[in-house]
Amino acid sequence: MKGKAAFVVGAGVGYLLGTRAGRQQFEKIKAWASDTWHDPRVQGYVQDAEQAATEFARTQGSALKDKAVQTAKARFSGSDDDASAPTAGTWEPSDGPLVDADDANPDATRP
Repeated sequence: MKGKAAFVVGAGVGYLLGTRAGRQQFEKIKAWASDTWHDPRVQGYVQDAEQAATEFARTQGSALKDKAVQTAKARFSGSDDDASAPTAGTWEPSDGPLVDADDANPDATRP
């Protein structure tokens, strides 16, 4: 499915950039995107988002930094502050040991 999607995207980009009609369509899309970006309503939303992000960083920034430092220290120092944290070298999937393709059919002969 990824291959088909990549092919379709590639064909579309090739059309837009490779043919005269495609280049004209690309220029129309580019002009529309520029007009949309510079629209005062869109810029209002952009400013609102910037202000919300700035305010969040001011109010929660130090708490997030403290939590990140605490988590990093706990992970790298080997402390048991978080009992559910896996220890180095002992992780196993919760549904049992990993099985590779050769283990799925152990009776099959191998070349």
